[in-house]
Amino acid sequence: MSHLYMILFLVAVLLFSCQQPSIETLPIRQDIIETIFAPGVLEAENTYNLTALNDGYLVEVNFKEGDFVKKGQIIAVIENRENALNAESASNLYNFALKNAQSNAPALLQAQSSVANAKQKLEQDRIQEQRYKRLLESNSIARNEYETALLNFQTSSNNYESAVLAVKKLEQDVQQQTISPKNQQRINEITLGKNTIRAVEKGKVYQKLKSVGDFVRRGDVIATIGDPDFIYAKVKVDESSISKVKVGQTALVKLNAQKEKAYEARVLEILPSFDENQQSFICKLKFSEKLDFAIVKTQLQSNITIDTQRNALLIPRNFLEYGGFVYVKNGKEREKVKVETNFISSDWVQILSGIDEKSVLTTHNIEGSSKGNTLPQSEL
Repeated sequence: MSHLYMILFLVAVLLFSCQQPSIETLPIRQDIIETIFAPGVLEAENTYNLTALNDGYLVEVNFKEGDFVKKGQIIAVIENRENALNAESASNLYNFALKNAQSNAPALLQAQSSVANAKQKLEQDRIQEQRYKRLLESNSIARNEYETALLNFQTSSNNYESAVLAVKKLEQDVQQQTISPKNQQRINEITLGKNTIRAVEKGKVYQKLKSVGDFVRRGDVIATIGDPDFIYAKVKVDESSISKVKVGQTALVKLNAQKEKAYEARVLEILPSFDENQQSFICKLKFSEKLDFAIVKTQLQSNITIDTQRNALLIPRNFLEYGGFVYVKNGKEREKVKVETNFISSDWVQILSGIDEKSVLTTHNIEGSSKGNTLPQSEL
């Protein structure tokens, strides 16, 4: 008997369902605004991270969050004794090399003395060679005596030239020996100078990450600085929507910390590469008015207007069947009609062709639909 009762119950349900009247509606015409939702944060223009260029302990931190700094202003000082010792050592070596390069340096004086001696010997041997030559012409001496004098003169000449070349080589060597210490001194001065951290550009300190006594390594961020005169919305747009976003499009922005107010903005820039960390494309929105709340990193929600259509033909979303069909009432019958759609939201569909505003749409058992729907602007 239980099976029989179950069958009778199912039949009754089916009969009751079949007796439900069709739900009907008419398409309506209204202006629609198509937007793209893009969340993001407030950012300051030209924001940069001020980083440590050397390892060491911070012995000075001359700023706090909210301070305005100038370009080149000393922000912090790192103590690194190794760099200081290297700079001092390089300076001493360079000064020593400079002393060796001076004209009164011992090595140069000794070489110049050798030149003077060689020159004096050369003059003596030249006079002797000439005297022996005259004696040979008058047959007063033997030829071998003259040849010995001539050989002494040639040897002295070679010795003098060698002494002169030795001085020139020594001067070149001394000059070259100053180059390496000089370069090393400059390198160490630059390295030591990196212990003093200066602001790269003027701006406002938005974040302080290190304090006096902290040990920092090269590359550690000490502060975040940006331009307070230009605060923009940095928003994320997904891959499926980015092709619709254009520079100059308008947007409405609401800050999470100030949800009761909406700010007007425009698309200022679309960054040219995909942000893998955010898994989105990044756009910059410029506000048309001054913000009442301008704290960077404040989260926000924006809607970018990508299209505005006047007098669009709209139907409720739940009257559109799978495959892009609707059912149109034709007397007592229903006719399945293929429609061309454009904008589709969770509640409404824009129709481009297939039906008009006089077409009576019909279906069965659609909850929440009735004849004469109105269109809330905010839902499009």
